[in-house]
Amino acid sequence: MFKNYLKIAWRTIKNEKLFTFIKIGGLAIGIAACALIALFIQDELSYDQHIVEKDNVFRVYSEGVYDGDKERVTWFQAPFAKALKTDFPEIEKSGRYLTSELFGAGNKQLRIEGEIQNYFESNFIFADQELLELFEIPFVEGKIENALSEPATIVISQDKADKYFPNGNAVGNTLILDNDTNKPYKITGVMKNTSAKSHFDYDFIITMEGRDFYPGENENWRATNYYTYIKINDQTNAQQLEQKLLSVVEKYLIPIEQENGNADDIKYLKSLQYKLQPVHEIHLRSRGIQDGLKHSDIRFTWLFAAIAGFILILACINFINLSTAKSANRAKEVGLRKTIGAFRHNLVSQFLVESILFSLGSFVIGIGLAWLLLPMFNSVASKSLFIPWDQWWFILIMVASSLFIGFLAGLYPAYYLSSFKPIQVLKGSLSIGSKSGKLRSGLVIFQFTTSIVLIISTLVIHQQMDFILNKELGYSKDQVLVVKGTSTLGDEVENFKDQLLQLPEVKHVTISEYLPIEGTKRNTNQFWEDGKRETTIGGQIWRVDHDYLKTLGIKLKEGRDFSLDFASDSIENVIINQTLVTKLGLKDPIGKIITNGRPKTIIGVVEDFHLNNLKEDITPLVMAVGNSQGIISVKLSSAQIDSALSSIAAVWQTKVPNQSFRYTFLDQDFALMHEDVQRIGKIFNAFAFLAILVACLGLFALSAFMVEQRKKEISIRVVLGASFRSIYKLLTINFLKLIFVAVLISIPIAWYMMSRWLEDFAYRMSIGWELFVEGAIIALLIAIFTISYQSIGAALIKPLKSLRTE
Repeated sequence: MFKNYLKIAWRTIKNEKLFTFIKIGGLAIGIAACALIALFIQDELSYDQHIVEKDNVFRVYSEGVYDGDKERVTWFQAPFAKALKTDFPEIEKSGRYLTSELFGAGNKQLRIEGEIQNYFESNFIFADQELLELFEIPFVEGKIENALSEPATIVISQDKADKYFPNGNAVGNTLILDNDTNKPYKITGVMKNTSAKSHFDYDFIITMEGRDFYPGENENWRATNYYTYIKINDQTNAQQLEQKLLSVVEKYLIPIEQENGNADDIKYLKSLQYKLQPVHEIHLRSRGIQDGLKHSDIRFTWLFAAIAGFILILACINFINLSTAKSANRAKEVGLRKTIGAFRHNLVSQFLVESILFSLGSFVIGIGLAWLLLPMFNSVASKSLFIPWDQWWFILIMVASSLFIGFLAGLYPAYYLSSFKPIQVLKGSLSIGSKSGKLRSGLVIFQFTTSIVLIISTLVIHQQMDFILNKELGYSKDQVLVVKGTSTLGDEVENFKDQLLQLPEVKHVTISEYLPIEGTKRNTNQFWEDGKRETTIGGQIWRVDHDYLKTLGIKLKEGRDFSLDFASDSIENVIINQTLVTKLGLKDPIGKIITNGRPKTIIGVVEDFHLNNLKEDITPLVMAVGNSQGIISVKLSSAQIDSALSSIAAVWQTKVPNQSFRYTFLDQDFALMHEDVQRIGKIFNAFAFLAILVACLGLFALSAFMVEQRKKEISIRVVLGASFRSIYKLLTINFLKLIFVAVLISIPIAWYMMSRWLEDFAYRMSIGWELFVEGAIIALLIAIFTISYQSIGAALIKPLKSLRTE
């Protein structure tokens, strides 16, 4: 019997090649999309899962209300981690790490002691010994137990060990960082390369043992710079421990602020709570927590999963639609089989076998398609995913999924087709294939509703990206060359700047590691107007030179720029932004004195400019002349970029011949800050295209079927004088009505989804009605184009050929 089912299924495939192609092809596209997204989700959910005791390891963050806004931050004081372990016996380990460029983390020039060639490397951090143990980092050289327990030690990744010590035995060698021969670092461990993903992913970890970044730091309860992690024992409830941690505020923080008499800070501290975030949730569930780390968002992970699921559903809808639409063609087969004694369950089994056979073929093609598209998907998603062909569970899942999808997609058509009554079929009174279309209409509406939502979402994402990249930022990012690693110039940095200014291709040059892009230096300070300590405002202080404003095109609103003619500009004078003026309530700010413990006289106010990406509001800023020589920015003449690069590189080689010339452009760095938005846009593009393709395949097949069913009717109409226009309208109007209904349903859904997405941006476009019109027009044009091929062919039919069989 089963062999007979297979024969019938194969005969059906050969006789209906177009519909078979659409059934299998559409389902294959859905399976490929699901496979790619499944690999993506598995990768996203795998972060920090390798930690054996991950359920006991937590990141600490604080939650408090400041100036009416709830803040959740992850930076703590230097003595905080030690106090937690000392005061709470439930905490077995506590550790800190620091990523601030202000204290020397981030990017560095590196060379092996005894060699002269410098190499640029990134991913440097400072960390405690216990932090390595918390994260259970495996070592291939050295021992984790004491790797960072001594001053001036460093741990490196296996990749970097292979790069600099290809013959092995990295441990025991010494590294010189940023040409500072007074502070050599001994390598004490090499971290093993693993496939495990972690939010804690660094190539160079420098010990904090015996280190104060400034005098008295390890006893200072005011400055917050450190990420802090803890490991609790098995008997401890994390939520109960959170409540106990409040005693830290009462014991260490409030007494200090009471001495200073700052009412705002005391109020903030009384609202403060300490929260424990499981380490394996950090990568995906850190929305709203300020941590400065690169991580994903669980909302987008599941959104992409939903989109892939919808594409698979669209493909299954095509399967159901085409199976029921072709019911008239199989009605006589069902009637004859029932007449000669076939039971309904025999027919159901036959149709399910056909469906599962289609599904198996679709899975083979779909997984092959996913394999072909994977390199492109990896490029778009910034991943290194691979299909686990060698894993037994992968084959098992694929087979089980194909059987399940085939059974599910074929269940309704099987029961529907097997329900025909032989007497009606054989009398010719059954014509349900073309008449009973309510279910098919509903499914077509669902398909195009999903497609239109994706089209509109893609349009919104692209417009928001254009809005970001073209928004007036308050500074000029074009033709600004950013030269990296200039701290190794040492005392020659000013001379290097002077030589660059002599080049005809160079307009301005500034020395500062503080730039309005991510990855450059940042800090946190409290400012208040002198004599008004009760009102403090959080902000940053950037160390710049006298040419900073000119080089970046930042506009002065009032007052003057820094000048070499005023010695006080290098000591006590500052320029602030308009946001700080507003928040401090300063009237006539020029000449006023503000302080963060050290009085500063305001000599200028600049118009607000964006300090980071456009997801964040502009924050208060103070600019002061100071030493920050790790980056040099060069404003170039727009017509002489290539010549300028060659000239600057030549000057560089005269200064540091043993160090490569590294540079970027400020506009490229700005675009890179919003790479995640561009990546989402590209993924939406891809899946919107797939969804529309699957929907159009179904619409094409249905229109082809309707033309086939009504061929003789159309021929008679043509014989009786029907025009091309009337025939075309007859065949398309019903489909277009369905698309119009889909448009009406999709608009509120798309508006809600995109409004929620745009909430993540402090500066965002407004969603205008024209976007919905554009999305609807695109969908209608696609549908018209899809239907027209069959409709035009039908309208041009030759009646004699069609009616000859009557």
